[in-house]
Amino acid sequence: MKNYCIVFCLSLCATLSLLPTIHAQYTVNGKVLDEQGQALIGASVFLDGVMKGSVTDFDGNFTLQIPDSCATISLTYTGYQSLTNQTVCERAEVYTFHMVPDIVLAEEVVVGYSAKRESPAQLRSNQAMRLQGAAPGLMMRGYGDAGVVYNTEDYDLIQENKFLAVRDEALSTFSIDVDAASYSNLRRFINNGGLPPKDAVRIEEMINYFNYDYPAPEDEHPFSVTTELSDCPWNPDHQLLHIGLQGKEIPTEDLPPSNLVFLLDVSGSMNAANKLPLLKSSFKLLTDQLRPQDKVAIVVYAGSSGVVLDATSGDKKQDIMDALQRLEAGGSTAGGAGIQKAYQIARKNFVAGGNNRVILATDGDFNVGQSSDAELARMIEEERESGIFLTVLGFGMGNYKDNKMQKLAQHGNGNHAYIDNIEEARKVLVTEFGGTMFTIAKDVKLQLEFNPAYVQGYRLIGYENRLLDKEDFNDDKKDAGELGAGHTVTALYEIIPVGSDSEALRSVDALKYQEQAAVASGEKNGELMTLKLRYKQPDGKKSTKLEHIQPANAVSLERSSDNFRWSAAVAGFGMLLRDSEFKGSSNFDEVLALARSAKGKDEEGYRIEFLKLVRSARDMKMPLTAEKE
Repeated sequence: MKNYCIVFCLSLCATLSLLPTIHAQYTVNGKVLDEQGQALIGASVFLDGVMKGSVTDFDGNFTLQIPDSCATISLTYTGYQSLTNQTVCERAEVYTFHMVPDIVLAEEVVVGYSAKRESPAQLRSNQAMRLQGAAPGLMMRGYGDAGVVYNTEDYDLIQENKFLAVRDEALSTFSIDVDAASYSNLRRFINNGGLPPKDAVRIEEMINYFNYDYPAPEDEHPFSVTTELSDCPWNPDHQLLHIGLQGKEIPTEDLPPSNLVFLLDVSGSMNAANKLPLLKSSFKLLTDQLRPQDKVAIVVYAGSSGVVLDATSGDKKQDIMDALQRLEAGGSTAGGAGIQKAYQIARKNFVAGGNNRVILATDGDFNVGQSSDAELARMIEEERESGIFLTVLGFGMGNYKDNKMQKLAQHGNGNHAYIDNIEEARKVLVTEFGGTMFTIAKDVKLQLEFNPAYVQGYRLIGYENRLLDKEDFNDDKKDAGELGAGHTVTALYEIIPVGSDSEALRSVDALKYQEQAAVASGEKNGELMTLKLRYKQPDGKKSTKLEHIQPANAVSLERSSDNFRWSAAVAGFGMLLRDSEFKGSSNFDEVLALARSAKGKDEEGYRIEFLKLVRSARDMKMPLTAEKE
């Protein structure tokens, strides 16, 4: 018996020695400045001996958790000499660290495969721009041994829609898109002194960032349909067709119960002031919206995935917030494993007739396990069959994978937003809570048939990655976009009317071996086009079809609605940012004038902000134009 007790005690001691040691957490606050006392933005602060750190914010401030009352830390910043073995202790005072330029790195910073000379002042400016997303040249990905700076942000190539002749293509078919990530992302660039890459500009997402004053649905359908025809502001020989959908508003208290899984990226790439800290604050705002009938589980992933909070009732907000607050960043990024785990938890807690949704928050930089776009798309397509929807929230810059986020949202019955600041988080997760979180119609498709008696040609503005084949419209197996409660969807077509001398349509030679078909002349019945729409109920398998006819008579631009003029102004701005071949006579001042005429009430201030962005982009573009000339 004595020997048994000894063995048991030794086993117990061995087991206890394997358990993680629980340390008290102490907080150190500091500031990092250059030799002239200016804040260094984006300096890395690491706790010596462990993969744990912080990044200075826009005022050079940082906060670091240490396991003991005193510890040693190291500080690094591209172009400056590192500070190592700095002793800090938990005190009320704020530590101030001064860094001096590294003579070698200050003169020559390696960017990609070439070297360029930058002064310390330029380094500070560029580092600030990189942290905020302006991309002065290439944005920060990380520091190599020689201060290597990488830009690994990814955007899919956008081939703009061309003009199509009605005699050849009378039908135009596409899926709705309620995403607005492109707008907040390009705002990040402009607000911080740079213009966005052309392929970061998705015009339909810019237009759909704003709410429009469409009539509420009055029949059995979950949305209303509005169309309007007027002059095209950037081409006097063309017309502009405006299409608007308004989703049914549902009071928060009447929304179905939610089964939510927060899927949060806590990998090392999220260790930046505008990533994990902003993510935590954003999800705390969302937690505040939860009701007792809602439940939330939290899954995190880095090198592997795990559950940090089992399904918890929405009335236990403090438990959810405490779990969020404990999150720290570190390790590689096994995004695929995290997605599988999140859907598994969502299925386990599935609520029949409720809102079952995974909310993924990440910079999209998956690098472990299933990480290719094709692998992730196939995985998401399989998961969506379970009746679980997906919301994708993007954070950060420098390594932001916009293309991957888009694919995940599109293949997963989902939506995609980019959170560049806490106000955008409030817009997406509080103000537009119903639209973001609650689907009222899925697989929403539009098909337009243009009447050749009035229309020579047309061009869909934006929606390049939402185009469908004409046969897809009647195919209920074909996936399309989702519409949330209270959401609006807006689309624009540039129209070449019959009789116009426009050269926008490209001619082709007559066919040699095929008999030329007679060109349909259409019927002068006063109908410009017929719009057909299909949608399914959130849990439905069979679609419902409805139709809407747009008369051929157009109103003047001056008499058009605020909805029409505002969407046209936003489209014009998008074409200028893309330097589109279809921008016509558009310029920044005309965009500003048109937008001012349509600003309306603007209770949230989003439209005033748009005017500021246009002015800033104009001021950045003008010197480049002058140099060209």
